[in-house]
Amino acid sequence: MASAQVRTVLGDIDPADLGVCDAHDHLFFRSPLFPGQELDDLPAAIAETTAFAQLGGQAVVQWSPLGTGRRVDALAEVSRRTGVHIVAATGLHQLAHTDPALVERVRDRLAELFVDELTVGVRANDDPDGETLPIKAGMIKVAGGFHGLDPHARYVMAAAAEAHHATGAPIGIHHELGTAVLDVLDLLCGGLGVPTKSVILGHLNRSADLRLQSEAAASGAFLAFDGPSRANHATDWRLLDSLVGLAATGHASQLLLGGDTTTAAARSATGGGPGMPYLLRRIRPQLESELGTEPAAAIFRDNPARAFSYQVR
Repeated sequence: MASAQVRTVLGDIDPADLGVCDAHDHLFFRSPLFPGQELDDLPAAIAETTAFAQLGGQAVVQWSPLGTGRRVDALAEVSRRTGVHIVAATGLHQLAHTDPALVERVRDRLAELFVDELTVGVRANDDPDGETLPIKAGMIKVAGGFHGLDPHARYVMAAAAEAHHATGAPIGIHHELGTAVLDVLDLLCGGLGVPTKSVILGHLNRSADLRLQSEAAASGAFLAFDGPSRANHATDWRLLDSLVGLAATGHASQLLLGGDTTTAAARSATGGGPGMPYLLRRIRPQLESELGTEPAAAIFRDNPARAFSYQVR
């Protein structure tokens, strides 16, 4: 049997080679909800990735799915220019972040499209009928709603589960303000048969519900704490409490950290925000102080290597 691999924009790599990883971020992203703040500038993406690499960063997982300006061809250029491994995503976001016309174009072939982007290549210019690039996605991104799942979320998750069963690729979930976590687990894992080890629950730091975080951890899924230093969310000031508490109850091996930079202003190198380097500049030393150097290193290195690796089919 072939060994597990991490599928990056420049090809498959051994999970041991992934290195220090920002497990949830965006180098290219656009949304109708953030007009004028699009991440669409190649030099800025290179500058941000370089700043991350200068602090020891070796890999970035971009959770921008189809229809959000993910620019996978540019991701490959960033990876070549900086030496940082980059994982791209297929999948579909909430309707609020996606052109409804695009959703209608892919509705009858969504699972097939996900599988194709994971195994053959992603579509150029986010056009589901466009040229197939020789760059493959390495994960599937889907999204829940606020304290529930609407029909769009359920339909997309069903397609994501079908694509997972065909390819083995992991599924990352945007949880709106950290909610609907148990609904997603019930649907994806309970109803659609996706193993929890292939599920990454995103934005758990956006809800300070420690009981919910513990229940999610008990499922066996990976837990992504992302988007540090957002003043309008329960992030920095409770982040360490959550991480330390989950580690103390035996769930350190499921924890992931990411920057989730979604606007130009949030970038460190060009926008004045905390950006991707914040993870290693501030969060890592704090985590080392709380947990110890090696346990903290494992959260940045070993956990992403397992979360994003799979038996490529």
